Amino acid sequence: MTMRPDPTFHASPKLAMEAPAENFAYTVLLSPDFSKPDALAVIDVKPGSPTYSKIVHTVTMPNKGDEFHHFGWNACSSALSPLAGHAFIERRYLIVPGMRSSRIYIIDTKPDPTQAKIHKIIEPEEVFRKTGYSRPHTIHCGPDGIYVSTLGGGGKDGTDGPPGVFIMDCETFEVLGRWEIDRGPQTKHYDFWWNLPRDYMVSSEWALPPQFENGIVPEDLLSNKYGHRIHFWDLRARRNVQTIDLGANHQMALEVRPAHDPVREYGFVGVVVDTTNLEGSIWTWWREGGKFHIQKTATIPPEPAPKEQLPPLLQGFGAVPPLVTDIDLSMDDRFLYVSCWATGEMRQYDVSDPRKPKLAGSVRIGGIVRRTPHPNGQAFAGGPQMVEISRDGKRVYWTNSLYSTWDDQFYPQGIPGAEVMANAGPGGGLELAKDYWVSFPDGYRAHQIRLDGGDCSTDSFCYPSA
Repeated sequence: MTMRPDPTFHASPKLAMEAPAENFAYTVLLSPDFSKPDALAVIDVKPGSPTYSKIVHTVTMPNKGDEFHHFGWNACSSALSPLAGHAFIERRYLIVPGMRSSRIYIIDTKPDPTQAKIHKIIEPEEVFRKTGYSRPHTIHCGPDGIYVSTLGGGGKDGTDGPPGVFIMDCETFEVLGRWEIDRGPQTKHYDFWWNLPRDYMVSSEWALPPQFENGIVPEDLLSNKYGHRIHFWDLRARRNVQTIDLGANHQMALEVRPAHDPVREYGFVGVVVDTTNLEGSIWTWWREGGKFHIQKTATIPPEPAPKEQLPPLLQGFGAVPPLVTDIDLSMDDRFLYVSCWATGEMRQYDVSDPRKPKLAGSVRIGGIVRRTPHPNGQAFAGGPQMVEISRDGKRVYWTNSLYSTWDDQFYPQGIPGAEVMANAGPGGGLELAKDYWVSFPDGYRAHQIRLDGGDCSTDSFCYPSA
């Protein structure tokens, strides 16, 4: 606890953009063959520093087989909520779940990120006993606690009941219990986010554990059995108020990104693939007349390729689908970044008009067929994946691993862990930074990134910008 609100909490997106630049980036590392424990790398991102773009500290876990994926802060700007905030808590701890083990690590980043250490470990039995859920995934710090989405229900294979969201105490890190009171038709889960003053939450769908843990199941994909709906919730009442089906062919509706400014009642969701034509797509949702609406507002076509250059999974299609695996929205709600993991492209869309995205920039790196190297000459395996934007919108970071078994299916040559950064122009446009290249120890892959002081993917703001 602090005597004054944490200075990294910002009441509005505009104030967050004016805050000091990030000094450190945290990146989770996973051992795909489970031969070593997963880890958290701390990276120096201060230009001019002698250790710029280098790992300056590593927290190695005591267990193997966790499969780190997503993670987040214990507290953020939502703590300033006038209704249920914890204004005097610190943004200090990183909550890092093992998606495969259902174990959760609490990492203390104080007094200095280069001395970060394990503060507490929550064993999977506590999660199972108190929630009936498994496979924790997305972490969001809310005004009244830490929200954790899950991908599995109970039982060994995670199909004994639907997955959902549970709450952790933001000071003791005790698992408190399920969040939902009335889930309506929701049976799969993935991402979630909210508009706090408007009192609603949005969630999306990926798959149940048997559909992703051992790799993508082609029969299920071609039968349209992965997630293709988004759900809207009354945040305070904890109940589903509306579900929209995007169409069964729009498989895997993953990341949801509401506008940061709470006055703006719209947001975006990325769809991995259309099974009728292999396109990826971006959809815009909005609320009007008391109801939520959604439409497809951008599509990204597949790229034809010779059969012999494709992994076995794609050889029958003769093309590489873009595979939209992550999206992120700049703090001013102007630019949406879209990771095309299979084709090796990071796209930047101007979404000033949210229902008419315009392609404003693009860089190529990696890709199943292209295998575009980094400007420094280094080979980049995999493709742009988890993306993280600086608060001022000038720097865009990303890694290259999706999920261990899926990596192996789409990139059988292997994906050595790497992290890069692109500079974003004020009016649009992207250029990879030649001097920012992070390579990770052999045997590790890199997944999600979080920035110190908060970032565009974790903070939820309570007040509009001026």
